[in-house]
Amino acid sequence: MRPKRTILCVDDNEQALSIRKIMLETRGYRVLVSTDAHRALEVFKSGGIDLVISDFMMPGYNGAALITSIKEVSPETPAILFSGRVKFCDQEHKADLFLPKGTCAPVELLERIRVLLVKKRGPKKASDSTTNARRTAS
Repeated sequence: MRPKRTILCVDDNEQALSIRKIMLETRGYRVLVSTDAHRALEVFKSGGIDLVISDFMMPGYNGAALITSIKEVSPETPAILFSGRVKFCDQEHKADLFLPKGTCAPVELLERIRVLLVKKRGPKKASDSTTNARRTAS
């Protein structure tokens, strides 16, 4: 069995955070949550995070600033920026994806997460048997 991928979810709305956490955990992801962007950055720096989902509008340190800080530490880590108030983001951000809350069905979000994680991992490597078959054919 492959190890679970770890997703860090950040949102100052605890109810939205709880719903997202349950949805992701039921799909087999390990989920870490934070209602504070500064704390989330500390959690991220401790390592082991495969993807970040953050709310855009948060008091003090917004999601765009959080993702910029995360990308400075680990540019290859995929990040999704959500917003309940902003329908499109004209502010410069480093997120791989911006989604207005409520416009993306859970199934679509899960598929976008899956695609981002596959891109991070890169293409599958040939299995040993395929590699050995190529060697013997030469």
